[in-house]
Amino acid sequence: MQVIKLRLGLMAAILLGGTALLSAQDMDSAVVRQKVESKKYTFVAQSANPMRGRTIQLTSLYDLTVSGDSVTAALPYYGRAYSAPINPSDNGVNFAAVTADYKSIYRKKRWEITIRPKEVQNVNEMNLTIYPNGRASLQVNSNIRQPITFYGILSETK
Repeated sequence: MQVIKLRLGLMAAILLGGTALLSAQDMDSAVVRQKVESKKYTFVAQSANPMRGRTIQLTSLYDLTVSGDSVTAALPYYGRAYSAPINPSDNGVNFAAVTADYKSIYRKKRWEITIRPKEVQNVNEMNLTIYPNGRASLQVNSNIRQPITFYGILSETK
């Protein structure tokens, strides 16, 4: 009987500790708003969801950095490509665009951001949705690959 109580107590402590950890990761909405309006933030991808297949948890650091009109992406790609890349080692969503079209709209308690990098050939559009707690999702649309969605959090600019 004491073993069962001990196990239940440990499970409750683990669950409560995990909940506190999750809420500690959330950001203040004023900080998120300031970052989005200043166009200086980094989206850190924690999982990838290809069009076909299941969600993949990312263990390495993958991100999208917005700094003014420039956008830098270092993201993996999982899914179907319609044509092979010229460089075989270029298999992810990796680019540095000095100029990009950037639209930001706040509605339904979230920011909906559309980014269209100008110098990048294999990415047409990126749709970033940022919530007031700092959580975000990013959909990457390409002309040579199926779309892929990333889920993650907002972080400080590098």
